[in-house]
Amino acid sequence: MELGIGIGWRPEIAAEVEALSGIDWVEAVAENLCADHLPDSLVRLRERGVTVVPHGVALGLGGADRPDPDRLAGLAARAGLLGAPLVTEHIAFVRAGGPLTASPRLEAGHLLPVPRTWDALDVLCENVRIAQDSLPVPLALENIAALITWPDEELTEGQFLAELVERTGVRLLIDVANLHTNHVNLGQDPAKALDELPVEAIAYVHVAGGVEKNGVWHDTHAHPVSGPVLDVLAELRSRVDPPGVLLERDDAFPPGAELAGELDAIRATLRKAALSAGPGPDRAAARKTAPAADRGPVASPAPAPAPDGTADAEARTAAPAPVSAATRDRTAVAQTALLSALVAGTPAPGGFDHRRLRVQSRALAAKRADVVAKVAPELPEILGDGYRAAFLAYAGRRPMSGGYRRDALNFAEHVLITGGPADPAARRRLTYWWQDRSGSRPPRRTTRLVRAARAVLVGK
Repeated sequence: MELGIGIGWRPEIAAEVEALSGIDWVEAVAENLCADHLPDSLVRLRERGVTVVPHGVALGLGGADRPDPDRLAGLAARAGLLGAPLVTEHIAFVRAGGPLTASPRLEAGHLLPVPRTWDALDVLCENVRIAQDSLPVPLALENIAALITWPDEELTEGQFLAELVERTGVRLLIDVANLHTNHVNLGQDPAKALDELPVEAIAYVHVAGGVEKNGVWHDTHAHPVSGPVLDVLAELRSRVDPPGVLLERDDAFPPGAELAGELDAIRATLRKAALSAGPGPDRAAARKTAPAADRGPVASPAPAPAPDGTADAEARTAAPAPVSAATRDRTAVAQTALLSALVAGTPAPGGFDHRRLRVQSRALAAKRADVVAKVAPELPEILGDGYRAAFLAYAGRRPMSGGYRRDALNFAEHVLITGGPADPAARRRLTYWWQDRSGSRPPRRTTRLVRAARAVLVGK
């Protein structure tokens, strides 16, 4: 289906998104929505005929484990609630450890790259088929940005995506900012990736901003879209007219006028690239007829998924035998070793760039600190300027084993157990905050009022 031009809906800019003109659709992070009711802003947008697509971030379809049925059910429920034409997720793993490795479960709190190997591809494809069978609408998967690359990879990014589409019929969500990120950080050519992947399977495109620091591009979604990212969008448009293009912004939200300006830049880039492309050869058709050596190991691209999802169904009908336990075990061991090095300080697995691993490790800890400050804003308020240093020291010793809300509680408990904060008033406030949220059930209203009164008296 044709989506048009869209923007990522976030609660912080809900009013600005509603006020923007020329918006055909929005995308909302699935895990930030309740499964049984919608925010008023999304209700109003839907009443205006604006399409809303749920975008998942927590399935971890590239992980060694099969997809969690509860997470799949939650994503399906949100798709139904929104009346969405499709749902999207990422080609990534987000957790490791657990029963497959007889080790503690580790959460990355971030999207991490899967190795582009045949083993990892087999696991990903089976996980994708499981997800497709559980969802009421077609699924599209996004390429991710990376600071690190796995050693001994057997396929390029384009070949990996093409093989994934051919085996499963899944659609693609191509993030051109991520292609640019991988160009700067890993030396991967965006044009080559676009030449190798089946552009006819693209459901829509992401465009986002970032920033370069010390030779590393950080895909922040908190900066304006840069010229090089728009250049990659133009490269993509020279090959195919994507059904939809969406601007992502997740932090440091600018005024609505600046968002409108970025959307105008995206529209202008698409128009200019379309004119430059002209009526020339069909790049997708050229790829189909190119010699096999030029296309890599993929025999042929998948047919463009039909609006009713028939391509998905046909691909699943011819699904291969289940992935062997040995393949999943190998994948689990490798991913657990990497994630443990990133979040628990264990030795780095062989073949990885140790400097890049340190950069990624610091980035994961910094993201944890930022997200915990958002989900539990009382913590930086109570701890003041010492919050960030205290959290980063905690994160270096305590891997995340649950979601960010659990991480906030564990951090507060750690601070209290280790004798902090030094200020008695702050310690009492932190104690009351932790007690309010860590009990087996929420405190009664009378208890909350008493604690609030105590906090006021302590602050005087």
